[in-house]
Amino acid sequence: MTAVLAAGTLLVTTAGCGGGEDGASSAGSASSVAASPVAERTTTASPGKDTLTPAGARTALITEGDLEDDWTQVSAKDAASWEDELVVGTVDTQQFLTGKTQAADCQRLLDGLYGDDLLGRPSGASALTGFTEGVSRLLYQVGAYDRDDLDESLDWLGSLTTECDQFTAKGPGGTLTVQVVEISSLPKVGDAREGVTVTVKGTSGGEPVTLTLDVAAVRVGDDAITVTNGGYDGVDHDSTKAAMSHGTTRLKDVREGRTPAPEPSEFD
Repeated sequence: MTAVLAAGTLLVTTAGCGGGEDGASSAGSASSVAASPVAERTTTASPGKDTLTPAGARTALITEGDLEDDWTQVSAKDAASWEDELVVGTVDTQQFLTGKTQAADCQRLLDGLYGDDLLGRPSGASALTGFTEGVSRLLYQVGAYDRDDLDESLDWLGSLTTECDQFTAKGPGGTLTVQVVEISSLPKVGDAREGVTVTVKGTSGGEPVTLTLDVAAVRVGDDAITVTNGGYDGVDHDSTKAAMSHGTTRLKDVREGRTPAPEPSEFD
């Protein structure tokens, strides 16, 4: 599942849980999203032992009430079709001191941004939803993973601000310049978390464009949520943090057999 960018319209993807339980596609849209990596990690114990079911994954998805501002929820079918061709590119290996290893990490970032599977494919149930606000898009995914694979993916995500802090790639429209920085002050939720802001500068329709995306992931036991949020007009970090915070609460409720509240009692 991916997010699509068409002339003048942005579709953002929430990276990480591609192949969600619900699908989606956005009508004739245009740009999308990509971003990922670094923030904080914790090592607390898993909160639950229940296996995430397809119904549970759908119930754990956030709603408009979990986000600040004027986000509008779209169908899962629309959200699943979001793609952004701006992030399609082949990394220039010559720019890295350690060569193949760093280049592979950065290529994995670009590929994951386009395919919305930065954490890899879920091993169990998964679901997704999407939201729009102006030309910005927020993709939210929930999925069950193999724990070892999930921890490896989070470690990789957390390394990107060092391994791929700035690099170039060759895209269909010319050279892409990519910068990855840490998202500061992520909410201390879940058992582990990572978050980065990715900025991609390139050309779309013959015009220079800049795509800015937050990509954040939170582990809760063997399950995880992934948020991809942003667009060509920048990114609202507060919406990313709200999705992480309230989404983690919903996922914990589902894992523990409770029904999540319709809306959070208060925003962070």
